[in-house]
Amino acid sequence: MATTAEAQSAPSSTRVRAARRRWWREVGWRYVVGVLAIVYAGFPILYIVSASVSDGGTLTGSTALFSTFTMDNYVALGETRFWTWVVNTLVIGSITAVGTVLMGAAAAYAFSRFRFSGRRVGLTSLLVIQMFPQVLAFVAVFLLLLSLGQVVPILGLNSRVALIMVYLGGALGVNTFLMYGFFNTIPKEIDEAAKIDGASHAQIFWTIILRLVAPILAVVALLSFVSTFSDFLLAKLILQSEENWTLAVGLYQWVSDQLSANWGLFAAGAVISAIPVVALFIFLQKYIVSGLTAGSVKG
Repeated sequence: MATTAEAQSAPSSTRVRAARRRWWREVGWRYVVGVLAIVYAGFPILYIVSASVSDGGTLTGSTALFSTFTMDNYVALGETRFWTWVVNTLVIGSITAVGTVLMGAAAAYAFSRFRFSGRRVGLTSLLVIQMFPQVLAFVAVFLLLLSLGQVVPILGLNSRVALIMVYLGGALGVNTFLMYGFFNTIPKEIDEAAKIDGASHAQIFWTIILRLVAPILAVVALLSFVSTFSDFLLAKLILQSEENWTLAVGLYQWVSDQLSANWGLFAAGAVISAIPVVALFIFLQKYIVSGLTAGSVKG
């Protein structure tokens, strides 16, 4: 009897070991990679949070994480123009995101639904132009705004409106192609049914299509907001007075001078400035995956 039980348990244990090996080969290694990725991405965040609550003004004093804890750096932000920069950044980023979505959606709808002469050339031109980063034109942008400001001051240097216009000038291109692929997944029969009911192209676009493509609108809005929020070069080039600065420009000024850099204040500002982006990402999270993948189904 004992020999029979041992013979039955041997194949069972072999199957268990085989199942475990198969699980590690197919699934288990992904958990290891996931944990390593979280540690790799999370350590810089943990380090900057530790520096923000350190009583020293340098990063070298924060090598021991959370060795000291004080909120002095956060309190000191109220004595600066930090909150003015926050408002400036949120206003510029929000307006740019909305404008980018509307411009990109209108262009994508036209390219997806209409057939007109120059359609393919227009799509190709947008793609080629977008291959060159907008920052390559910063000298031309500076000279243009310098001259334009003499005629229309609100569109000249040191104007937040001018900065928004510059951002919107590069809003098409990749965003249009991203939306174009998503618009193509919406059956054209919906448009035809709406036309039979007497709807115009504008009514179809605003009341039907935009609701169906909400995921891609959310993705484009998020990408536009994040890129505007973190932009430094164009903001530094155009916004010259301290009260008009954005967060990227303002925070840089605190650490630009090696002899008087205040890294504690910079770390506290960086932690707070990350909150709007994280909150927006969490709010739009349900749209991100579908918005990025659905456009590749039908181009």
